Amino acid sequence: MLAEQRTEVILSELAVRRAVSVSDLCRATGASEATIRRDLNTLAKRRRLHKVHGGAVLIEEEFREAEPDMAVKRELFTDEKDRIARYAAELVEDQDVVYLDAGTTVSRMAEYLKTSRALFVTNNIECACRLMDLGGRVYVLGGAIVPGSMSVLGAETMDSLRRYNFTKAFVGVTGITIAQGYTTPNPESAAAKALASQRARNTWVLADSSKFGMVTAAFILPLGAASIITDRLPDERYLDYTDVQIV
Repeated sequence: MLAEQRTEVILSELAVRRAVSVSDLCRATGASEATIRRDLNTLAKRRRLHKVHGGAVLIEEEFREAEPDMAVKRELFTDEKDRIARYAAELVEDQDVVYLDAGTTVSRMAEYLKTSRALFVTNNIECACRLMDLGGRVYVLGGAIVPGSMSVLGAETMDSLRRYNFTKAFVGVTGITIAQGYTTPNPESAAAKALASQRARNTWVLADSSKFGMVTAAFILPLGAASIITDRLPDERYLDYTDVQIV
C-alpha cells in the first residue's frame, strides 16, 4: 500500500473511531509498526492528528460524541495510565472500603493493590477478577453487562451501590472541562459514577491529559466534587477549582 493510501486509511479510521492504536492500523493497512509510526509522525507534523503513546487521537475538539472501545483505549497512553494507577493505589489503606469504577486506568490499579487488605467494590468485571486472583477482598455490583466494556450498569447496579458507603472512590471519565465538569458519553455510566461519588468520603478522577478540554453528552459531577490524578495539566486554571495531582 502506498503512503498516500495508508494516510487515507489512517485518517478514515480516526474519523470513525476518534482514537486508534498502532496495532489496529497495522491490521488495517498491512504495514509494519515502524511504517505506521513514521506515518503518524508525518501526519502529526502536518496537524492532521495528535500522536500519543501507542497510537493516535483526533486533534482536540470541544465535543466528543463517543469514546474508543476498550481494546483501543488499552493501547493508548499506557505509560501515563500506569503512573496514574500506581499513584492512586498508594492512596488505598488497609481499613478502606474502596469503589473502583470501570475504565482502563482504574483497571490498572489492580496490579498495584495485590498486598492491600482493603475491601473493594466494583462494577468492573475485569478488575474484580484480577483482584480476586491476587487474593483481594472484592464484591461485584449486579447489573446488565455492557458489551465490549467488561462492566455492569443499569437499575440493579444503582440499587447495589446504594447499599454501600465508601471511604474512597476512583472513577474514570471521558471529558474534563471547567464549565461542564466531568462527563462521559453513556448516561447510565454517568449516573453510576455520580452515585458512587456521593456514597464516598473522597473521590478521585483518574484521567490522562488527553481528557482535558473534552465534553461528552452525560454530566457526572462538577469539577470541584472530585480530585484529579493525571500525568500533565494543560491549563493551570483547573487548580482554581479542584485539587490536581500530577504524576
